[in-house]
Amino acid sequence: MRWGIGLIEDVRAWAATRGVRSPTRRMGIRGEHEAAKHLRASGCRVLRRNVRFRFGEIDLIALDGGTVVFVEVKTRAARDGRGPRPEESVGVRKARKLAALADAACRRYGWEDRPKRIDVVAVDWPTRGRPVVRRHIGAVRV
Repeated sequence: MRWGIGLIEDVRAWAATRGVRSPTRRMGIRGEHEAAKHLRASGCRVLRRNVRFRFGEIDLIALDGGTVVFVEVKTRAARDGRGPRPEESVGVRKARKLAALADAACRRYGWEDRPKRIDVVAVDWPTRGRPVVRRHIGAVRV
């Protein structure tokens, strides 16, 4: 059994998925929790989760040193190397939308003068075992 921060994160992930009927949405929530744990383990501080605007949502906002990091999380059930990887679903159109969302968040929170970047975190969730998390730093130009 895991104790400490790991146990707390696992309980939070479990609690966040209670009442969510869609298995896809439930996996997405679990992926966002894994991505947040990965960011914290790499020295980032998670500031906000699921920031909504009328034209979209930012999954996570973190602080990496003095840089504001906007994070798009993509989660998939692992398919033994078959099929597209989660991060491959971020195309040109999604990249433009993420850049617009990052600009809107900077205006909302007064971060216009701070350095910023957009990362993509991919989570492959196997049928058994721990998920595989990959972080693509600066994957989208701001």
